[in-house]
Amino acid sequence: MARPTKQSPERGNARTRLLEAARDLIRAKGYAATTVDELCRAADVTKGAFFHHFASKDALGVAAAEFWAETTTEFFAAAPYHRPADALQRVLAYVAFRKAIIVGEVDEFSCLVGTMAQEIHATSPEIRDACGRSIFGHAATLEADIETARRERGIAGDWTAASLARHTQTVIQGGFVLAKAGNDPALARESLDHLDRYIRHLFHFNEEQPA
Repeated sequence: MARPTKQSPERGNARTRLLEAARDLIRAKGYAATTVDELCRAADVTKGAFFHHFASKDALGVAAAEFWAETTTEFFAAAPYHRPADALQRVLAYVAFRKAIIVGEVDEFSCLVGTMAQEIHATSPEIRDACGRSIFGHAATLEADIETARRERGIAGDWTAASLARHTQTVIQGGFVLAKAGNDPALARESLDHLDRYIRHLFHFNEEQPA
């Protein structure tokens, strides 16, 4: 999941500004290292305003995951990978699109909910579950195209459209981790290249074949 980032030119209300600040700071520093004071400074709000909107930092974490899910859903719904008429081409176009938006600094293209889930999965079940809803919800948007492509090409096997949709997110999130570890976005793009090859192999498809 990615890519909405940086605050919009016309900044919204205090709650929205805090959610935008959380989105950017947590991706850059991590959840534990991001303090309420830093969030307030970045959002240009008082600490009183923070606690008016959020009972605690963890409450903000849950809301930030939900805000991320909402904004990324809109972003991906408008993306060009939906345009191909053929279902498999849409799946491959999705992978290509995910690779294309891996640009800039790691904190600009990496996933807020993936970052938080890795860090707090054992310490904050509420945030973990909100992150899970975002990640699994996004994966589910791929299932219909995968299932249509599988049916149209007569692909059999001991896997489901849902499992392959989840695997795409495994590769993407893992690519973000490698990009962070190696301080090199190319490592994440490389992972997407391998995902493209894997899907083509799974569907017995190559460029010489009609879509």
